[in-house]
Amino acid sequence: MRHFAALLLLVLPLAGLAGDGAARYAGLPGGRFQSALKYEDAKDGVRIKPFALMRRPVTNAEFLDFVTRLPQWQRNHVAGVFAEARYLSHWESPTRLGPAALPEQPVVWVSWFAANAYCESVGARLPTWSEWEYAAAADETRKDARKDPAWRERILAWYSRPSNQALPRAGLQTANAWGVQDLHGLVWEWTDDYSSLLVSGDNRNQGDADKAKFCGAGALSMDDRENYAVLMRVAMLSSLEGANTTANLGFRCARSAR
Repeated sequence: MRHFAALLLLVLPLAGLAGDGAARYAGLPGGRFQSALKYEDAKDGVRIKPFALMRRPVTNAEFLDFVTRLPQWQRNHVAGVFAEARYLSHWESPTRLGPAALPEQPVVWVSWFAANAYCESVGARLPTWSEWEYAAAADETRKDARKDPAWRERILAWYSRPSNQALPRAGLQTANAWGVQDLHGLVWEWTDDYSSLLVSGDNRNQGDADKAKFCGAGALSMDDRENYAVLMRVAMLSSLEGANTTANLGFRCARSAR
């Protein structure tokens, strides 16, 4: 009976998926999860409800279909408050990818607002940080490999590589224990709550030019200070505004269990 219940939890998040289909998503059962971040109101871990997460990041081809269906998100039409001038700047034109944006590469140079709109257009949402961190804690065989020094070193090796190289196509990596690919080693990813991950974000909104102080304060919010890769990701996301875009920041969508 226990085995049946566990299987049901894995399948549950996929129930009722429509449009782009359940095969695009992996079901995760959720549960109590000890984040690398320190939450004063969740010292015993955060509670994550069952959800489904895209197996791969959204690609250029998929995002092109989105802006074709919704022209207000094309780079020549999008409002400046929703995306800065570099939005989709690597595409050949507002509706053509070109050689610098191959169809199966993850889409980058995309703002939080555009990523959020894409997910809503397919009946989904951006994952929360806790959901993303929970999924990303797994390696190819273990659902939580974070205590393994070799696994941590493998992730850190990616962060040390120059980011000026062409992105590989999405889906080349072996899936992790949840069936999700490319959470590490390909692109950074937007989360729904990207701007609320660190406790000392006020200086960013008060015109304080000392960005190092802001990023450094992330260590104060860490429960697991050896997990430097997580700290780097949190500091990077927290330094952004919703209209910002970068050459190595993409996204994937999530869906709640019904």
